[in-house]
Amino acid sequence: VKFMESGGGLVQPGGSLRLSCEASGFPFATYDLSWYRQVPGKEREWVARISTGGYITDYKESVKGRFTMLRDDAKKMLYLQMNSLKPEDTAVYYCNGQSIWWSWGQGTQVSVSS
Repeated sequence: VKFMESGGGLVQPGGSLRLSCEASGFPFATYDLSWYRQVPGKEREWVARISTGGYITDYKESVKGRFTMLRDDAKKMLYLQMNSLKPEDTAVYYCNGQSIWWSWGQGTQVSVSS
């Protein structure tokens, strides 16, 4: 199983980024999947979840209304559209399963700063 995250960068507060996650090695369409993030020195935290088929999404309270998670089962891709970014969103972002964790990818750094 492999996850490859991309799309991070440096953005000013209030800005937007779209993260992508390319997955392989497992039956992508049959799993609920999630985005996570981690700040150095802190535990990795869950950010967003999407059900099989994309019918249900759920978000960490602090990102509700600002982040949107999408999936493309044909391409085995996950996306996280992040709007109205805040400095506290700064972290390395990862994708993985919701109820099962496979090996973690390298993540993509998101930095929100003026």
